[in-house]
Amino acid sequence: MIRLVTVVVPVHDEEDLLGACLASLDLAGRHLRLTHPKVALRVLAVLDRCTDASPRIARREGVTRLFVDHGNVGATRSAGVRAGLDQATGAGVPPDRVWVATTDGDSRVPLRWLTEMVDLADAGMDLVVGTVEPDDMADPLVRARWHAEHHLTEGHPHVHGANLGFRGSAYLAVGGFRQQAVHEDVELVERLRERTDRWIATDRTRVLTSGRAAGRARGGFADYLAGLAPALTPATAPQAGA
Repeated sequence: MIRLVTVVVPVHDEEDLLGACLASLDLAGRHLRLTHPKVALRVLAVLDRCTDASPRIARREGVTRLFVDHGNVGATRSAGVRAGLDQATGAGVPPDRVWVATTDGDSRVPLRWLTEMVDLADAGMDLVVGTVEPDDMADPLVRARWHAEHHLTEGHPHVHGANLGFRGSAYLAVGGFRQQAVHEDVELVERLRERTDRWIATDRTRVLTSGRAAGRARGGFADYLAGLAPALTPATAPQAGA
């Protein structure tokens, strides 16, 4: 049975969205305490080269802060998970009783996010791969294209670091997050799936994430969304005076 949940939130200059992210985690944490009162919870904001008010927001929301200087989301996630597992070891909680959940500073988790993950972990899962949905895409065509390419269902094929959970012992067994600027989540999930068949891809924990087209990492989720926008051709470009 899971005894400790550590939530790792990589943050790079997210002052506009971080407060809502941490508020959603607070509500999810309260729900977890109601449903699993014996499970401890720690939320860790991993602040990577922040130059805005993100550190102050994290302090105001009462979460643990870890300052890093990586400029790399894979290394930042890795540092957060390592710190969380080290804290668990210091508290006498073995890695197989620790559940690590990851989201992003521009995302908002649902009320039952942690409760669902712990229920699945206690049922034997080593890995939970959740769905995400952009919540603020202004262009309806981009939104339609995104939904056409994403199946928000049970057994979905997608991987998002903004909605991921895994057992501490399974994570350590495959060597953890690699220091990749993008797709560190996909690469980790591939190694976990090679090691264990106790995993699930579910839509029960759907996370809302930013639909901005200008992101923090080149080649990441924001660039993917930007690529869905139709290019203007001579036939579709607005004419002068239109």
